[in-house]
This record gives sequence, structure tokens and C-alpha cells, in this order.
Amino acid sequence: QVQLMESGGDSVQAGSSLTLSCRLSTYSTHVGWFRQAPGKEREGVAAISGAVGDPHYADSVKGRFTISRDNPKNTVYLRLDNMQPEDTGVYFCAAARRPGAYWSDVSGYTSWGQGTQVTVTS
Repeated sequence: QVQLMESGGDSVQAGSSLTLSCRLSTYSTHVGWFRQAPGKEREGVAAISGAVGDPHYADSVKGRFTISRDNPKNTVYLRLDNMQPEDTGVYFCAAARRPGAYWSDVSGYTSWGQGTQVTVTS
């Protein structure tokens, strides 16, 4: 089973930028970033597929977030630009997606990290 560890969460002001890292114990073709705000369900933010890195984004973060991967380091990054208070939440990375699962389907991933807190204040 793939082990994942997120890092990079912080408390920032609106308009700021952060880069989150997800270190994997081994390569996984499909890796997703999810977030969960207090009192809300976990939602897909972005995902990346393949060694080359075919990205997917939620409409709410398109143009502001960028997902990328460094395969030799087994690390997937999520760059968050122009952050807004609604971006606040615990950010999780996930891997080992089940065949046929949609990139943003929470139940489609079998391995999860512990999460990293991101707080954006206005």
C-alpha cells in the first residue's frame, strides 16, 4: 500500500501563495489533492495522471492552483496562488485510484495522507 505524507500547510492572508507537497512511498499513476472545510464534505481539488502529468482541476480553483509531480522524488505538489478564505481547510493527497474511478471521487482512492491545514484570512 502506498504511504503518503503531506506538508506545507500554513496560515496566510488572502491573495497569498503556498506550495503543498505530497511525498509518496512509491510511484502511483494517479494522485489527487482533496480538501475538507469545517462542516463540509471532502472535495476534489486537483489530480494528476501519468508520468508526464495530465492535470485535472475543480472549477473553483482553475487558474489559481497548479498540480505537478517530480517522479524521481516521488512527490506531487499543489501550488496555491491568489488564495481566498474559501480555500481554508485540511488538504489531503490520495493515491492508488481504482480503475474507472473519476479523478475527484473520494471513494475512488485507496491510500490517503493525514492532511495538512491551510487557513486563509481576509
